[in-house]
Amino acid sequence: MQAHYIICGQVLSFTGSPFEVEQPDQAVQIYEAVAIGAAHDAGEDTGKRTGQDHTGSHAARTVLALGTRADLQAAFPQATLVDHGNHLILAGFVDAHVHYPQTAIIASWGKRLIDWLNSYTFPEEIRFADRAYADDVAQRYLDLTRAHGTTTMCSYCTIHPHSVDAFFTAAQARGQRVVAGKTCMDRNAPDGLRDTVQSAYDDSAALIDRWHGVDRLSYAITPRFSPTSTPDQLAAMGALWSAHPDCLMQTHLSEQTDEIAWVKSLFPDARDYLDTYEQFGLLGEKAVYGHAIHLEARERDRLREVGAALVHCPTSNTFIGSGLFDMAGLIAQGQRVGLATDTGGGSSFSMLRTMAAAYELGQLRGTPLHAAELLWLATQGSARALRLDGVIGNIAVGMEADLVVLDLASTPAIAQRSARADDIWDAAFATIMMGDDRAVVETWINGQRD
Repeated sequence: MQAHYIICGQVLSFTGSPFEVEQPDQAVQIYEAVAIGAAHDAGEDTGKRTGQDHTGSHAARTVLALGTRADLQAAFPQATLVDHGNHLILAGFVDAHVHYPQTAIIASWGKRLIDWLNSYTFPEEIRFADRAYADDVAQRYLDLTRAHGTTTMCSYCTIHPHSVDAFFTAAQARGQRVVAGKTCMDRNAPDGLRDTVQSAYDDSAALIDRWHGVDRLSYAITPRFSPTSTPDQLAAMGALWSAHPDCLMQTHLSEQTDEIAWVKSLFPDARDYLDTYEQFGLLGEKAVYGHAIHLEARERDRLREVGAALVHCPTSNTFIGSGLFDMAGLIAQGQRVGLATDTGGGSSFSMLRTMAAAYELGQLRGTPLHAAELLWLATQGSARALRLDGVIGNIAVGMEADLVVLDLASTPAIAQRSARADDIWDAAFATIMMGDDRAVVETWINGQRD
């Protein structure tokens, strides 16, 4: 076992969920240093599938040990020492619901969901018929998110299969663990953005075969949402998921009240919004539902029973006027909840800003979140939503080495507040509320520094 690096600072490791202990900080251990290294030499056969025209050189680099600086230097004398002083070191941020094709239209003015799609999203996604354009946006998106400390995301692509190829190719070249899928829509979308029942199935199946399980890439079967898929297409996606149960299935659920009314008009026999998925085989433990703001009692019960994941998108919820997600109530009921920017319906690529918005929405509901809870949601909670919590989202022995280093005094305003902090949580909270990409000192992806 050979450590490549020993990274020193305030290393945050979760020992459990802060939502499940009496005091949130009881679920956290702070170490002086972490040692990371490769499980295999890059030239060895790791047993992983590799994509066409790639060598599979991204051997997994993992956390080997946590402890004091002195102990780790004694255990790994050949390792390169990286000293980050009092900076906070934690798992790289995991963004559980994004639309990378909406990168260029982020922060567009004044629309609610349905108008947003028609005015901004659909015209932009049509441009992804051009593979070169898809490649450019995929690279730009991954550059932007890395600058903000995000190492993994679960993304919708467009109806064009090469939009998935573009995203996975760019992520694979960087050694990133990402999840993505071709968006499927066969109605209520403009010309150039509709597939068919058969092409949605065939294209998705081919993409699964080409990419799922290659290096650090995973596929998510992706019907956009019930209004843009006919019952026949939803049934086809359910059949595809049944044939590939190791894939995630991602879609949208109960984001806005007018959307819910639209769904009821399109599916008059459905018991509720969730039933428009459930009756077609699109409800299960590997389902990931974005937003889930206006849930009915039956929907909550069924989601909990099957262990499906809900993803809170707070900047999006406020930016396009969707509503107030019931974080405290859903967590208390035992729901699996992650956190996401919802690029570009959300207004920021930053998971720090997303955590701040989650805190603010919690305040509006009378249930403010502790800094440990916010950091957990942005790392281990989102990884758990994606069924990757045994692999990423925490700094613990055996976990993959995706890390972010945060300066808790990155601007004059934050520095003067941090100087008065009573403890690490007080200091971290100031960065959560006021921080941006200037707080991100380094982002490590698969044990490699940026």
